[in-house]
Amino acid sequence: MAAAVSRAPSVHNTQPWFLETHGRTASLFERFDLKLPHHDRAGRDRMISCGAAVTNLRLAVRRLGWAATVAEFADPDRPDEVARVRAGARVTPTGRELELFQAIARRHSCRGRFSGTPSKEEIFALVHASSTPGLNAHVVRDAGEVRALAHRLVYAGTTLQHDRAYLRELAAWTIDGSHPTSDGIPEANLPHGSLPWTGLVGPSTRIPDEDVLAERIAAETQLIVLTVGDGRSDHLHAGMALQEIWLAATAAGLAASVLTQPLHLHEVRAGLIEAMDLPGYPQAILRVGLPSGEVLPTPRRPLTEVIRHRTKGTT
Repeated sequence: MAAAVSRAPSVHNTQPWFLETHGRTASLFERFDLKLPHHDRAGRDRMISCGAAVTNLRLAVRRLGWAATVAEFADPDRPDEVARVRAGARVTPTGRELELFQAIARRHSCRGRFSGTPSKEEIFALVHASSTPGLNAHVVRDAGEVRALAHRLVYAGTTLQHDRAYLRELAAWTIDGSHPTSDGIPEANLPHGSLPWTGLVGPSTRIPDEDVLAERIAAETQLIVLTVGDGRSDHLHAGMALQEIWLAATAAGLAASVLTQPLHLHEVRAGLIEAMDLPGYPQAILRVGLPSGEVLPTPRRPLTEVIRHRTKGTT
């Protein structure tokens, strides 16, 4: 279970979670000490990251052959306890659950170009891959939506590139290879050239004009994960659903990467809702395509740092 949780995606690879096990229950806790005070002031991306870890935890319990019941924010006295996954009766995992579980170890962030686009059947399957309530995956389809997305991503890329606090925070979570670490983004995994829609915009990133970016977006598949509300529970659900879709893409032999940074700019988020008439709040954008070349894995903390032992007096 700890190994599955540790492989969940997280913003800047912060891995903001702890796992506790007690009896037939495993609890996932949010780590408030791992903050991105400039990029993620409200902790929205941190909660989305925890939601992805909850999906992995649930799949691990199913892989072990137990029914898995998820209770969210079960203890009001422990606000950092995001979810409890309880093992129920013995139930053989389905073939689909095994596929998704096996995809956990193969899922990586592909921030470069793709070699092609998924088929219509594959896109349809991804849109319906999540069973999380209150979630919708919107596919960016027509030229108008592509143009609307390109316009706002160029704006976001330009804004972030001139935001010194954002650049300092990104640099602090970028690994240059000289100092071994178990978190952060390896410099070798960052996109080179003009790929600002990945959100990881550095001082030297070449930001293309809208026409060029629109052409590149049109050559990919973009899924916008939407929630009806915009509270902590909605952010948790967004992460759970995002991971289900990403694992389904991995199981189908596709590559993907997630984009949240531009959505922290209010004018970008509100502009996408208006321009695309979106029926909810955009929480993340998932780029999906056919893999192109090798994708290097990001480092992970030792499992001894993922599992937290309960302190005396906790229930």
